Amino acid sequence: MRTRLITTTVALTAAGALALAGCSSSTSGGGNGGGNGGGNGGLGGGSSSSSSGGGSTTSGGTYTIGFEGPLSGANAQLGINEDDGAKLAVAQANASNKFGFKVKLVNQDDQGDPAKSPTAANALVGNPGVLGVIGPSFSGSTLAVGKIYSSADLAFITPSATNATLQSQGFKTFHRIVPNDNVEGTQGADWMKRKGVKKLFVLQDESAYGKGVGDTVAQEAKKDGIKVTEQGINGTTTTNYGPIAQTIANSGSDAVFYGGYDAQAALLAKALQSDGFKGIAVGGNGIKSTVFTKNAGAAGNGWYITCGCEDATVAPDAKAFNAAYQKMFGTPSSTYSPEAYDATNALLTAIKAAAANGTPTRSSVETAVNALDYKGIATTVKFQSNGEVDSSVATVNLYTVKNGNIVEVGNIKQQS
Repeated sequence: MRTRLITTTVALTAAGALALAGCSSSTSGGGNGGGNGGGNGGLGGGSSSSSSGGGSTTSGGTYTIGFEGPLSGANAQLGINEDDGAKLAVAQANASNKFGFKVKLVNQDDQGDPAKSPTAANALVGNPGVLGVIGPSFSGSTLAVGKIYSSADLAFITPSATNATLQSQGFKTFHRIVPNDNVEGTQGADWMKRKGVKKLFVLQDESAYGKGVGDTVAQEAKKDGIKVTEQGINGTTTTNYGPIAQTIANSGSDAVFYGGYDAQAALLAKALQSDGFKGIAVGGNGIKSTVFTKNAGAAGNGWYITCGCEDATVAPDAKAFNAAYQKMFGTPSSTYSPEAYDATNALLTAIKAAAANGTPTRSSVETAVNALDYKGIATTVKFQSNGEVDSSVATVNLYTVKNGNIVEVGNIKQQS
């Protein structure tokens, strides 16, 4: 796990810039749609070298974007994956000058904690140079800060927050590029039905994400005629998963679904193995990380994972991305790295569209984000009026763990 500063300015050496210049993904222009006025909409990004983003806002200058996500704490890996994806997009943009301006990325560590997220969001909102934000990573954090960003007319694009109520909270600058938990959970339950599951135990960690996806899986499974037992367990305070694993093993369930995050899922996997659970084990997108596979060890093998995300190592359009990511960070890309990369390039495309009509403001960038139709390496960034990803490009994939590695099986709708 790499150490992160709370505020980061992305820069490349001349040699690194030349190496990355050829790895840039193609872009499509964003148009203009109905936006929101007021707030800090009149403040553009700056061209000074400081991370605060002050200074000139003339064409060809430097514009600032933000990132919010967990960069420390038990669930930091997902935030680091996304931060790295955003950093790579910014590095390539600066190396190639394909957008016609330079970019600064400043980040805020919210630790994935809804109680700490407002501080992170307010820091980005309070920086007048920030024209848009990638994140937050987690659903609970998004619920905690949606009003803050919306009140400031600051567009935010989450690569991974999937709670199915986020789009209905009145967050007028909210956007996400992945299917929500209603889509993922429903398709996951339907797959378990096709798999022959008769009795399902749903365990969720009581977080906004975990409870949301757990409830959806339970409800759809019941509709599918599966007998369901659902229970919540506090994922923040629970460290001993032995008792709940014993309950699951003794329940007679032939499958378990866990709605929660990677570190806790690893503890559950070990406890289930110790208690001799022989059924199918499934987790939502929150467990798709090396934190789960490394901490679970052999107990994680055979688990299935549902995720509205793409494995960049096998995506046909991601070869250059993979090579550039490996070179820049010394490690392969991981869960939600490509989605954050796509979200960042889409946001920069929107800033370019806004700049075509004058100095970009938060309001004009939000307008351009609403109109995006950007083809990325993992997905197409295109939004419904409520900020939800367009249904035509929402795909849920099924993964499984083999020999400690997470392997993509394919579109879950096509699996039996």
